[in-house]
Amino acid sequence: MFFHIVLERNMQLHPRHFGRNLRENLVSKLMKDVEGTCSGRHGFVVAITGIENVGKGLIRDGTGFVTFPVKYQCVVFRPFKGEILEAAVTMVNKMGFFAEAGPVQIFVSNHVKIQKDSEVRLKIIGTRVDATEIFCIGTIKDDFLGVINDPTTA
Repeated sequence: MFFHIVLERNMQLHPRHFGRNLRENLVSKLMKDVEGTCSGRHGFVVAITGIENVGKGLIRDGTGFVTFPVKYQCVVFRPFKGEILEAAVTMVNKMGFFAEAGPVQIFVSNHVKIQKDSEVRLKIIGTRVDATEIFCIGTIKDDFLGVINDPTTA
């Protein structure tokens, strides 16, 4: 599921980026550092949609770097148990198949004959969150779930 939330992060900026474009450099660095990352608490950061506040910088002793507290709005993707997703099959083996829905990899045990590049609708039945990744276990044993598009019939 997608959420629009507000997060905070302390950004360190090198002195060469100070000047007229300070805010633009800070926002650019924030986007580069944050977009596409995964936080176990919030999920995958899809996009930064706005900057709410840039606080006063604190000069780091000995380095000249300045740390700015930045409050920003972003869209995050976090799958939940019981959620229905459409995913593309990426690998099939004797135990089942792996599918991807955006940045999330999902394993479904062997219920039906499914091959690579098939598109499936599945239900998340379990999640495991690490510091940098989210893993899910899914099923296609429910009403209206299963193969959506089979590449051999196209």
